[in-house]
Amino acid sequence: MNADIRKILVLGASGLIGCFITRDLRIRGFPVVGVARKLSASQKTGAHDLELPLMSMEASALTKLMCDHRIDVVVNCLGVLQDGPGSDTGAVHRDFVTRLLKAIKHSRRAIRLVHISIPGTTETDQTNFSTTKREGERLIAESGVAYTILRPGFVVALAAYGGSAMMRSLAAYPFDLPDDEQATPFQPIAMEDIAATIAWLAARDPGEANGETWDLMQEAPVTLGGVVDHFRHALGTREWPRIAMPALLLDLGARLGDLANLFGWMPPMRSTAIAELRRGVKGNPARWIRATGITPKSIAEMAAQRPATIQDKWFARLFPIKAVIIASSVAFWVMSGFIALVISYDAAADILRSHNFPARLVDPITVGTSLMDMSIGVLIAFRRTSAFGLIAGIMASLGYMFGAAILTPDLWIEPLGALVKTGPAIVLMLVAFLTLDNR
Repeated sequence: MNADIRKILVLGASGLIGCFITRDLRIRGFPVVGVARKLSASQKTGAHDLELPLMSMEASALTKLMCDHRIDVVVNCLGVLQDGPGSDTGAVHRDFVTRLLKAIKHSRRAIRLVHISIPGTTETDQTNFSTTKREGERLIAESGVAYTILRPGFVVALAAYGGSAMMRSLAAYPFDLPDDEQATPFQPIAMEDIAATIAWLAARDPGEANGETWDLMQEAPVTLGGVVDHFRHALGTREWPRIAMPALLLDLGARLGDLANLFGWMPPMRSTAIAELRRGVKGNPARWIRATGITPKSIAEMAAQRPATIQDKWFARLFPIKAVIIASSVAFWVMSGFIALVISYDAAADILRSHNFPARLVDPITVGTSLMDMSIGVLIAFRRTSAFGLIAGIMASLGYMFGAAILTPDLWIEPLGALVKTGPAIVLMLVAFLTLDNR
């Protein structure tokens, strides 16, 4: 079947891999339907970019989707790193795959399934992420559906997300991973090589390369420390003196990431990410290279492909600081409200009394503003409401500043400069708001 009539369905078209291959396949001339739960405005470019609740869709709805669009190839890029609010590894990697396989069978079409998985073996799988990924592979292998399973190594792309963003940030600072982690095998793969492989499969009959599981990664062994060094070369930080981080710091960062995950955030540094990092990324790409004729790029070629621009440098430096800004904003609002309401209530109320506020309004205003401050902090803490909380925090801060200028102007020359310091806090909240996007 020719590329110009073979139609491809990409599931998870908003992700790092899904977004890239959707656009790449279209450039190559394949008609592609990209589906995700949510697509950003820049990702949704046409009628064939669909927002659908994939995780709640039954097999019959998936079958209808394939038949309505006359799909010939399904590329499943769906995956989540760790269980948490709105993320269930079993539901995504196992249960959805079960429904997807059923839907392909019921479509009665000669559909090839290209499934994106992870390197490794059942013997080395230790996390829910890896064990459920392997369960999905087993279900596919036993299904009788025409399939090819791709196991990409550490994915290097122009865009940065998750682990690749964390590697770039590490390269931008004068810190080294602990020695054991530095020496972990970490074979990378260029995003372009993944896309080329999917295009190769899509242009061929489902019977070709059927039942294959391929490791996609560079052939030469490389360590995690070596990968980071190549990023340092691109960022111009390779010659910087560096301090080795203790392993305890990685574990602490993972625990803090797990805590943030409970609030709906998906930081790259979580316990699952660190466990997978310590396991390493390794495999044997020989069968993939032999079958497709693709010569994978080395990490040196990937890093040298494009010198780091100023936006690359800014992103690498600001990415870890974003979490600090959000956490400090949460602490600022919650603690300021708590102190005024519980610890220093009389002092807070006396500010209003000393400025001749009506006695009947002192307590309601003091309590109300304290509860408002704490509520803003809680809103910022949760990913789903963070944008609203940051806007509310900016508006409340401006309200305090202008209100004080009219009602209590002497507070502007107070020795500790409490109101003057509100200006930088507004700027930090604005930075947090402008950097909320992950993709």
